[in-house]
Amino acid sequence: MPKMKLKTSKSALKRFRFTATGKVSRRKTRLNHFNAKDTGSTRRNRRKTKNITVSQKKDIKNLMPYENVLDR
Repeated sequence: MPKMKLKTSKSALKRFRFTATGKVSRRKTRLNHFNAKDTGSTRRNRRKTKNITVSQKKDIKNLMPYENVLDR
């Protein structure tokens, strides 16, 4: 009987992007609505992406087992 393949988490696949060097980046939070009270510099800073930590990278590897970029 063939072994079952692991499923890739589609929500994680949409939320995280992979760089060529193997880093994982994500979008910053709090930018969808209620931003009128924020300063312009705060809103600009939230548009940038943020890299995740090594401990979080291990969790993401479990969610996306077939992403070869994470093995680097």
